[in-house]
Amino acid sequence: MPELPEVETIRLHLAPRVEGHVLERLVISDPRWSEPAPPHDLHDATAGRRIERLARRGKYIVWELDDDVHLVMHLRMTGNLLLTSTGDEPPPYGRVRLELSSGEHVLFTDPRRFGTGVVLLGSDARDGYFASRLGVEPLDPEFTPEALRELARGRTAPVKAFLLSQERIAGVGNIYADEALFRARIHPLRPVGTLRRPQLAALRDAVVDSLNAGIDARGASIDDFRNPDGARGAFQNRFQVYGRAGEPCMRCGRPIVKLRAAGRGTYVCERCQPRPRARSGSRYAASNSSRTPSRSASSSSRKPPRERSPITS
Repeated sequence: MPELPEVETIRLHLAPRVEGHVLERLVISDPRWSEPAPPHDLHDATAGRRIERLARRGKYIVWELDDDVHLVMHLRMTGNLLLTSTGDEPPPYGRVRLELSSGEHVLFTDPRRFGTGVVLLGSDARDGYFASRLGVEPLDPEFTPEALRELARGRTAPVKAFLLSQERIAGVGNIYADEALFRARIHPLRPVGTLRRPQLAALRDAVVDSLNAGIDARGASIDDFRNPDGARGAFQNRFQVYGRAGEPCMRCGRPIVKLRAAGRGTYVCERCQPRPRARSGSRYAASNSSRTPSRSASSSSRKPPRERSPITS
């Protein structure tokens, strides 16, 4: 699933090519992308409007159009935005096409067809939409060790589950959570509320460093993700733990272990990231204790809950 670095990579690539141009037509070939709103409603609300800015919030791409109209896209598990020119042969799995006054097209491709789109009328509607779904942006100055400490205070969930909760920290997914926890030397099953101040400060820095490293490498291409020009990202070549079960830890040489945390396949070095002691009666100790050095089925094979996408004002 594209995470914050992959979505930011798309934004950085597309912004100079689309900003200032007019979105002439929004062609939605798969009505499921916009349901329950019919495709023609999204077209009517956006066609002929100038693209003022291409923004990002968490894992969402936001097309900010004139007259305070916002076209919001979520790539979900396998979505991509590809830039093509008029007359180019369209790539497979295209669900949506944005036709620009420059003569270029932006195609929303999506093999698993879980991606969604919504039009929000007005900044208040946009802000309310995200306020109910997303927490702090981890690359914003407001994401400080103190802010992370307040979010974690009193919480018993494993730190991996905490990092994956978009309502608390927006944009962090499975890959970057594992990479950040390794950098911070924190076991993913450690209850987040038990982390001390120095650990929380290290975790904050590790989250920011991991995300920035992913952006610098133009994302990670381990499945479907591609840049808008079709090129692969390179962060998969820099993984320190993710996907490296059975391989030696880059710090200590001990084999990387794969286990389950927050329902996700999770990679950890249990020498560099000591496992927390099981507490009597802990619901996490029993349910998350299994380990395997091989790749197991992940939750990515399950269809995520569908987000409703009306036009909202």
